[in-house]
Amino acid sequence: MSNNKYKVLIVDDEANIRSFIAAILESNGYQVLTAETCTQGRLVAASHNPDLIVLDLGLPDMDGGALIRAVRAAGSAVPIVVLSARSDESEKVAALDMGANDYITKPFGTAELLARVRAALRAARSAAAAPGEVFHVRGLVINFDARTVTLDGADVRLTQNEFNIVALLAQHAGKVMTYSALIQGVWGAADAGSVKKLQVNMDNIRKKLGARPGENPYIYNELGVGYRMYSE
Repeated sequence: MSNNKYKVLIVDDEANIRSFIAAILESNGYQVLTAETCTQGRLVAASHNPDLIVLDLGLPDMDGGALIRAVRAAGSAVPIVVLSARSDESEKVAALDMGANDYITKPFGTAELLARVRAALRAARSAAAAPGEVFHVRGLVINFDARTVTLDGADVRLTQNEFNIVALLAQHAGKVMTYSALIQGVWGAADAGSVKKLQVNMDNIRKKLGARPGENPYIYNELGVGYRMYSE
């Protein structure tokens, strides 16, 4: 499917960054809209209904997080990729918990930006996966309705919580899900040991999926932030 159907809104106050990102996206078939401030970004998003937003957090009129909150408060599920020089993990978690789909730290490479944009668009398409649908990536197949997982045709025996974690990540494949979002989705509430409990379950999942130490063939760990299911 051609990328030229997708409109991408770039919200960044640095003209050189806007031009650079616009050139990358346009050369790969995307339509580009731009805004310099949070206020402009909200107006353009509301009037042009973009398919994806690339958002800087350090905007001159207000923090970019205000745009994330406004877009989500309006009921829009448009994927938002945050692009920022802020590298602190708490900043990433806050943006993701507000509703951002992904977070790229400046400086960034062309290939990385394009890969994150593609992943965010795929995540948006798969987020509404209905019961009965099947997710597959590489040799991994997840049947949401039957609650089964196979790897290269062989059954993978997961506990109920392990399956719920894998299914939640698969339904949002390509999107970084924070620890708190996963904990809320699987257990419904957090307690003092929730993050450790999640990590123990994830270690077991990776072993059952045949991952060796240091490998992330299906699920990538955004250290200190959360996890992402690969979508290709």
